[in-house]
Amino acid sequence: MGKGGGKGHTPREAPDNLKSTQLLSVIDAISEGPIEGPVNGLQSVLVNQTPVVDRDGNTNIHGVKVVYRVGEQEQTPLEGFESSGAETVLGVQVKYDNPVTRTITAANIDRLRFTFGVQSLVGANSKGDRNPTSVRLQIHLERYGQWVVEKEITITGKTTTQYLASVIVDNLPPRPFGIRMVRVTADSTTDQLQNNTVWSSYTEIIDVRQRYPNTAVIGLQVESEQFGSQQVTRNYHFFGRIIHVPSNYDPVARTYSGIWDGTFKPAYSNNPAWCLWDVLTHPRYGMGQRIGAADVDRWALYAIGQYCDQMVPDGFGGTEPRMTFNAYLAQQRKAWDVLTDFCSAMRCMPVWNGQMMTFVQDRPSDTVWTYTRSNVVMPDEGTPFRYSFSARKDRHNAVEVNWIDPDNGWQTSTELVEDTVAISHYGRNLVKMDAFGCTSRGQAHRAGLWLIKTELLETQTVDFSVGAEGLRHVPGDVIEVCDEDYAGISLGGRILSVDRARRILTLDREITLPSSGTTLISLMDGEGLPVSVDVQSVTDGVQVQVSRIPDGVAEYSVWGLKLPSLRQRLFRCVAVRENDDGTYAITAVQHVPEKESIVDNGASFDPQPGTIHGTVPPAIQHLTTEILAEEGQYQVLARWDTPRVVKGASFSLRLNVAAEDGSDRLVSSAGTPDTQYRFRGLTPGRYTLSVRAVNSQGQQGDPASTQFSISAPAAPSFIELTPGYFQITATPRQAVYDPTVQYEFWFSDAQITDIHQVENAARYLGTALYWIAASVNIRPGRDYYFYIRAVNQVGKSAFVEATGQASNDAAGYLDFFKGQITESHLGKELLEKVELTEDNASKLQQFSKEWQDANDKWNAMWGVKIEQTKDGKYYVAGLGLSMEDMPDGKISQFLVAADRIAYINPANGNETPGFVMQGDQIIMNEAFLKYLSAPTITSGGNPPAFSLTPDGKLTAKNADISGHINAVSGSFTGEINATSGKFSGVIEAREFVGDICGSKVMQGVSIRETNDERSTSTRYTDSATYQIGKTITVMANCERNGGSGAITVTININGQVKTAEVIPYTAGLPAMYQTVVFSVYTTSPVVDISVSLRVRGQYTTSASVWPLVMVSRSGNNFTN
Repeated sequence: MGKGGGKGHTPREAPDNLKSTQLLSVIDAISEGPIEGPVNGLQSVLVNQTPVVDRDGNTNIHGVKVVYRVGEQEQTPLEGFESSGAETVLGVQVKYDNPVTRTITAANIDRLRFTFGVQSLVGANSKGDRNPTSVRLQIHLERYGQWVVEKEITITGKTTTQYLASVIVDNLPPRPFGIRMVRVTADSTTDQLQNNTVWSSYTEIIDVRQRYPNTAVIGLQVESEQFGSQQVTRNYHFFGRIIHVPSNYDPVARTYSGIWDGTFKPAYSNNPAWCLWDVLTHPRYGMGQRIGAADVDRWALYAIGQYCDQMVPDGFGGTEPRMTFNAYLAQQRKAWDVLTDFCSAMRCMPVWNGQMMTFVQDRPSDTVWTYTRSNVVMPDEGTPFRYSFSARKDRHNAVEVNWIDPDNGWQTSTELVEDTVAISHYGRNLVKMDAFGCTSRGQAHRAGLWLIKTELLETQTVDFSVGAEGLRHVPGDVIEVCDEDYAGISLGGRILSVDRARRILTLDREITLPSSGTTLISLMDGEGLPVSVDVQSVTDGVQVQVSRIPDGVAEYSVWGLKLPSLRQRLFRCVAVRENDDGTYAITAVQHVPEKESIVDNGASFDPQPGTIHGTVPPAIQHLTTEILAEEGQYQVLARWDTPRVVKGASFSLRLNVAAEDGSDRLVSSAGTPDTQYRFRGLTPGRYTLSVRAVNSQGQQGDPASTQFSISAPAAPSFIELTPGYFQITATPRQAVYDPTVQYEFWFSDAQITDIHQVENAARYLGTALYWIAASVNIRPGRDYYFYIRAVNQVGKSAFVEATGQASNDAAGYLDFFKGQITESHLGKELLEKVELTEDNASKLQQFSKEWQDANDKWNAMWGVKIEQTKDGKYYVAGLGLSMEDMPDGKISQFLVAADRIAYINPANGNETPGFVMQGDQIIMNEAFLKYLSAPTITSGGNPPAFSLTPDGKLTAKNADISGHINAVSGSFTGEINATSGKFSGVIEAREFVGDICGSKVMQGVSIRETNDERSTSTRYTDSATYQIGKTITVMANCERNGGSGAITVTININGQVKTAEVIPYTAGLPAMYQTVVFSVYTTSPVVDISVSLRVRGQYTTSASVWPLVMVSRSGNNFTN
């Protein structure tokens, strides 16, 4: 080598000699007990998904100890598990100048286990050798306010991976106390020394031998060194609860012997019927305290349980029970949800029959009654049976079934079930479902296929009404409907006579037998059960000879016909409702008994029609239209579906547009074999589309029609604004609903006077059916303006303005802020309680924190609080500042937690607070506010002199108003003084000062002389204290009842006189009548009125006058 050279050195790596040797000791609660136990010993215990022992008995995981108890009332504690602990995971790094401190508050713990270690421990020298090294730690406990060293720890060795160790500390001080992990060795400042220390966790240990009565538990101990840094998981494969099963039932062989007497025995079973019985009747974990065994129909569950135990193909060449149930109820849920989940595993539904809870299973069963037009109520419209059909979107043809797969580590697997024929006709319509309690792929497949076939085959619902005598079934029963209107042939009626000797029945209507095949007639026997017998011949259409007449068949009983060419129409009753008129309304859904063979055995069948017009296409349903824009013109896509598939059917379409004269003009007609069609090149207008199905013979179904408009939408008829907390919800409403219409929402803080400037002055929010404008800038008590218009593919309507405010509910805002504050980090820190075990204990705590959240947002807070307990009550005083990222954005907070908050200015010795908040009240000496919004305002005093309530009621002892008053109604108990006024409604008063109108009949005057004159007088005094214009009207009604003299009347009103000869001289005439009217306008408050009667003639004349005086207030506004 050249000058300066030396001897070479190869760096040496010392072997790792530190390995974590921790013992995991855990007790897992398995189930409510008692249970059967492990399925196969230690093979049923899996640690990190690995069985402790394999199928050949070889040990996969060494050093494992397993002890279990099945959950009996009296059971012994688990040996070797005399303590239980709660571990608190920390995972924090311990540095030399920053010890890690925690507080222990639990009062009943006996020991503490500290778990700590190094992330790596290795030192390198200048030659590159990597050698063992050491690091020192100390564990401190706070004893009576002083930190005491409890453990000195030195970790020596080498490891390039994490190494953890544990120590246990006994003799704990009184609670609460602090614990602290301190690093004694200085922190490394170079890469040559790697000795970072971590405090992994601490565990609070309680020494107690617990039996866990009525709980199945398993204790497991295993050394963690076999798993490295992996988290140790546990799984167990157990036979579940020992439940009550029928006394004649063998749950292993799934057989029933003899007749069941209704008693039970304890045994393990996964039959879903008896699992449901256990849930319903168990008094502790089930519903036994709410519903007793006598309230559950055990006999219905017995039949369901037998049905579940029947063996069916499993899809792999073998057989398995039709339904089993294997599930954990791991969380508390509503009883009804659990009940329906259990029933879904058995294809049944719960029904309360008035006396007990029973169950109706979807399986083939006997028909209990036949309904025809002769034994149902005939409505006014003449249609006794009314049918409806399920929507096309509800007819799924593909199902993804989630189930628990034992071959997938008891994880969830998905089974896809499809009806390829239906998919080819209608397109794929997928639904997802969970097979509750299912651990068999075959059962999961059957569950999905059952759902598909139910929705595709049982699409029809029938409604009809019966009288009380016709009500022969309950919900869940299968009934037969013989509807001749639907079938197109007489299928049912009543028997007019019975000839048992000749086996002849006389029917109430004619029937026709087919040329081939066997025809059956359904009759009701003496027990009310349907019995089918063969029809041998028919004479005169109504004389039917049968193979036999069952006992009890009576005159006027019901019959139903079963033809070989027609499908028997069966329905399962789902509801019975009593009508107001004493009849009963029945609702039933279509029942296809062949569905069981299709689902469980893979059978296929070609269903027969339920009508002789089986090929006549039904009316289409769900006809919809969608308008699309196309270069200034428009196209319309029409879609529809049919309730059932008719081979060879096509569809005829006619499109009409409304003309200006009101008539319809044909625009287009078309035919298509598809269930959709597109019309192109349409112009604006109002259209009517009709679609009907046509079969291969040219028979047409009933048309279905729909109307649509190609035009810009009408403006919203009104806008519904719903106030919220710092938000307003705007919901436009149309006078006529149009599913094609959406709405544009524009928002402004100020009103826009020119509606054409909305797009320039307002802020566009978006397009939707409704909009929630929410922001901290939306303040209560202020008006905000929405501008909304309807839009569709054709155009836009005019804007509609709506004005609204956020909620003014002050109490609600306080609850709103409560949620905001308590969810913030600062609120949680201020309100978090520290357990102070001693009475009258107190603690002063200052906190500060700065952190970065998962969204890379920086947050910070600082605060101080004092906590104290007195007489068992908790008290806190504190304040804090924070800057946090909330869901609505960055927000700064200043929070105070105190019973009383006050502001005191001690200047000049003044110690009276100017502001105090205590409880729910704020008290201040003086306030100057720019704006005040409050639902209730009340003045001081008792009672208060002034109050304004949220309903707008204003109460004041005295009011002096100089401006305008606008009121709908009012009530005055005192005096009203006004210079002028206007009333547009009715005025009602008991008395007026200053009469509006008055009248009086004056004393009458009578004369029976040749020549004479007599008078009568009165005085009117106005009640007003000032001069008011009025009109005085006198009506003098005169009569001459004998004689021939002339009669003259003179009326004097305050000196103004009118004289009139009312009846001139005449001779030999009968009685005569005449009226003199005289009116005078005056402002005098006192008016004197006199009326005189004068008679002149040659003969004695009888005359009389009865004056009527009327006074009415008047402005004398008449002109000549």
